[in-house]
Amino acid sequence: MKVAVVGATGMVGNVMLKVLAERNFEISELIPVASERSIGKKIEYKGKSFSIVGMQDAVDAKPDIALFSAGGNTSLEWAPKFAEVGTTVIDNSSAWRMDPTKKLVVPEINGDVLNESDKIIANPNCSTIQLVMALAPLHSKYKMKRVVVSTYQSVSGTGVKAVQQLANEEAGIEGEMAYPHPIGRNALPHCDIFLENGYTKEEMKLVKESKKILRDDTFSVTATAVRIPTAGGHSESVNIEFENDFDLNEVREILTQTPGVIVQDDLENNLYPMPVTAHDKDEVFVGRIRRDESQENSLNLWIVSDNLRKGAATNTVQIAEYLIENNLVEINEYIS
Repeated sequence: MKVAVVGATGMVGNVMLKVLAERNFEISELIPVASERSIGKKIEYKGKSFSIVGMQDAVDAKPDIALFSAGGNTSLEWAPKFAEVGTTVIDNSSAWRMDPTKKLVVPEINGDVLNESDKIIANPNCSTIQLVMALAPLHSKYKMKRVVVSTYQSVSGTGVKAVQQLANEEAGIEGEMAYPHPIGRNALPHCDIFLENGYTKEEMKLVKESKKILRDDTFSVTATAVRIPTAGGHSESVNIEFENDFDLNEVREILTQTPGVIVQDDLENNLYPMPVTAHDKDEVFVGRIRRDESQENSLNLWIVSDNLRKGAATNTVQIAEYLIENNLVEINEYIS
């Protein structure tokens, strides 16, 4: 498998390479791609050194799969060019997610929507992925009516500049600001830009993407997204109103049996999901499972996941694995 990693020098790109190596993804030729200022620089992968190449050179190499994490504008410009030469693009930006002609995929939930003609596939937003991983099996069983989600998102979701801002503040150093306010010892109800309806783009991603992934728009979603001073890992407080009543033990069992989900819900031993324990793990962790006593047929959950792994890099690689396992990737003939 000839694989290009577009945005290989970025935060998510680095994690993609790490995940590919950890999962022993079969790569016959790796093509690391980045912006012009990085061309010629070296990266390490499985003990070998690879030179960064530019976009056009990567397209000309006709990779079988291109994993994109280089921003929406880059994806809009270059993903179609890769697709034209037969490459299957899996894109981690927001560029294609709500395009009705493109699939938005979490493999454990809706991998079955993919087919051989899908040349540009969208990877969902990080906070959406962990949300739907928990919602999907419960929706199938009890039928959701309404979801209220409040997120507590780490600075790594914004990028390197935000991680550096937090580090500078903790060290008492003045530096470049990624946010309009300090993030240390603070909480910013401001993830992405504000829209005309008063919500942020991040909040509306949770609303729209969850319905597309679950292939159902009969339930409603409302969201508030908050940035907090954690270095990695997103947390979500989720309230779900179902059409049908549920048994808490059955809810725990359903979630326990869901691939990719780990239930951590032992209050006597103070066991519940936290960003610090989800760090560098691929699973979605669910805890604080309890009935909402103020509303019939309603449930509260606390959901945590590493946003750079399952929320980005790991899900992207899992899509590629699904395509290969189901013979949905066109292999470009080439001489190495």
